[in-house]
Amino acid sequence: MSSNNSNIKQCTPPAVIIAGWSGSGKTTFVERLLPLLKKKNLKVGTVKHHHANLEIDKEGKDSYRHRKAGADRTIISSLNSVAMIMGADHDPRLDELLPFMQGMDIVIVEGYKKEKRPKIEIFRSAVHEKPRFLHDPDLIAVASDTKLDLKVPLFDLDNPEGVADFICEYFNLPRIP
Repeated sequence: MSSNNSNIKQCTPPAVIIAGWSGSGKTTFVERLLPLLKKKNLKVGTVKHHHANLEIDKEGKDSYRHRKAGADRTIISSLNSVAMIMGADHDPRLDELLPFMQGMDIVIVEGYKKEKRPKIEIFRSAVHEKPRFLHDPDLIAVASDTKLDLKVPLFDLDNPEGVADFICEYFNLPRIP
């Protein structure tokens, strides 16, 4: 995987990172946000960073056998889904993965919190004392269960609709009601 090709970056869709402390409800918020973006007729991709080794191919399956025999990249296709499995010699940066999202209008990213991409923080005051990314120059908004004095827009955690509209406005995406 290489991200040195400048043409690749031009073809990739915009991406926003949903960030926050562990246990803040990032995945739950993404689950609520995705259908709202889909209602706007947007093609939405997601990227989830996983910190441990990832093995979705099962020993004994044909695709597993292909990889073990030396395939660098394997695509598994069926009537209702397609999966690609490829080896990696490092933990890929987000810019290396986004080219796989060509054709999407927006990519919602969970994880990759250190990447230089627009971030929306999910913050729960019952879980942590203060937001984690207040001083991150890439922070564009916060969704929280409490009032905060911020230099970026603040949304109530129970207002994923407002966040969906904000994402559309921020990235200049169509906002079909």
